Amino acid sequence: MRATITQLDASRLESEWRRLIDHLSENKSQFLLLPEMCFAPWFCADPKPNEAVWQGAVAEHENWLARLPELPVDTVAGTAPRNIGSKRHNIAYLWTRRGGLRWAHAKTYLPNDDGYWEANWYDRAPVDFQVTQHKQLTLGFMICTEIWFLQHAREYAKRGAHLLLNPRSTPRHTNAKWLACGQTAAVVSGAFCLSSNHAGAVRGLDLDGAGWLCDPDGALLATTSDETPFATVDIDLTLADAAKSTYPRYVDDSPL
Repeated sequence: MRATITQLDASRLESEWRRLIDHLSENKSQFLLLPEMCFAPWFCADPKPNEAVWQGAVAEHENWLARLPELPVDTVAGTAPRNIGSKRHNIAYLWTRRGGLRWAHAKTYLPNDDGYWEANWYDRAPVDFQVTQHKQLTLGFMICTEIWFLQHAREYAKRGAHLLLNPRSTPRHTNAKWLACGQTAAVVSGAFCLSSNHAGAVRGLDLDGAGWLCDPDGALLATTSDETPFATVDIDLTLADAAKSTYPRYVDDSPL
């Protein structure tokens, strides 16, 4: 399968979108991971929630999600802000050309500090890390901060995940530790770990992209940068199947 990771600047989405279409077409990509809540500026940088800003972000995401068929790719994953009854959530989605949009995992671990006042802006979802299935492909979502809770990567290994998806919005100066965590999560899950990130700056927060893709043993296969905002890699999903029976995935951790 040909998989693409990205970094997108929400302040110039139209031009970024056209460049992404060109990249996907030229590289004949089959799977695309978009960053966390990428179709609006990173509003969680403001510690004080604003009703109009939230509803505007929800509407912007709905508009852009309706445009996913413009992308020359079979499958797209990412996250979007959504209103569910009286609750607000950050929810992962899987879009396929034949099946349309399907909502999946809702984010449950929410930071609340400088630049990332997420618990102020939306509600924490119940802990529920179920795999998402598409044909023969098994996906596990860990949205941004969630990747640090590695017990769920272990759960995804037991459920046969081929891809561990980490859409995120993180600052430039933390790139190295996020990559280290992604490589570890790949090893724990025995899955290819993909991460796409925001780019640009908002309220003094330097997001600067740095998406990455690791194989099931943590080897780095691709990264993005300002110069190369999209990267496409051929991945062999059978390697993720085989990894489940090798160290450390095979070790018995059932209660005694």
